[in-house]
Amino acid sequence: MQRRTCVSLLAALPFAVTRRAQAQAPASPAWKPSRPVTFIVGFAPGGSTDTAARILAEAVGSVLGQSVVVENRAGAAGNIASEAVARSVPDGSTFVAGAIGTHAINQFLYPDMGFHVVRDFAPISLTAMNSAVLVAHPSLPSRSVAELVAQAKVKPGHLNSGTAGSGSTQHLASVLFEQQAGVEFTHVPYRGGAPAIADLIAGRVDIVFAPIVEALAHIQSGQLRALGVTRQDRSPILPEVPAIGEALPGYVFNTWQGLFAPAGTPPHIVAGMSAAVASALRQPRTRQRMEELGFQPMGSTAEEFATFQLAEVAKMEELVRLSGASAK
Repeated sequence: MQRRTCVSLLAALPFAVTRRAQAQAPASPAWKPSRPVTFIVGFAPGGSTDTAARILAEAVGSVLGQSVVVENRAGAAGNIASEAVARSVPDGSTFVAGAIGTHAINQFLYPDMGFHVVRDFAPISLTAMNSAVLVAHPSLPSRSVAELVAQAKVKPGHLNSGTAGSGSTQHLASVLFEQQAGVEFTHVPYRGGAPAIADLIAGRVDIVFAPIVEALAHIQSGQLRALGVTRQDRSPILPEVPAIGEALPGYVFNTWQGLFAPAGTPPHIVAGMSAAVASALRQPRTRQRMEELGFQPMGSTAEEFATFQLAEVAKMEELVRLSGASAK
């Protein structure tokens, strides 16, 4: 019981931080770079991290009056790009588009990443949040989160939870659900989210915590049944689907993205880029583009993002431990 309470409290804390971050975002940039800026992304072009980074880069460039280039350095679950930025000159020319995986989860999966997610970076701003939807095969008797919990308690482990892999955010979202609901699923890891969804549609697994944008078309077609979203409130994309927390109080699991500079970056550059990001994310067109893709635009001060990251690191450490996941 104490373990479930601890994880529940950790789940709720970051949301409160992000609300303060939105309310207290800097008004305008106080720093103007004298040469082009690079946002390094640790994943291939076209993925969610890359897409959000490119939208942000375009908007930040317009705020700063300087070109912002996105460079992809894929590999090692984003660790290659993060290490490159951690070792770069802290002069405001290079930033990394980090995420919950690279700057909270990976350190508990990989024994030696070559950098420290807190000591080697200067947090700039929380840029976007994203959430998932708990989807089930239509043949599953449960038509709500409450019914799913009741069904799972009848025979622990008889329901299969498909994920994008061991230690993935889908896996950890499922682990958090199990801990807070007091149920047990059988974990079925796949090499990515797409095959997990494909097997769910085929009826080979029972449930998946899938990114909303990846599951939306299948929900609309009736191939999948949406039981609840993992965010604090209902999603504008699926307004008829309740938040899981409505049936399981305290349950929240959001993925996130944020901008980081190398440690040692001068404070005026950190503050200036933080302000530029906040200004960019207030642009109606930028917000619209992100929201259409399922992102919740954020924007924060560097201090608020640092607090948020530490809370996420603590939460992910506990969830990875409970999951037993490892990249070894």
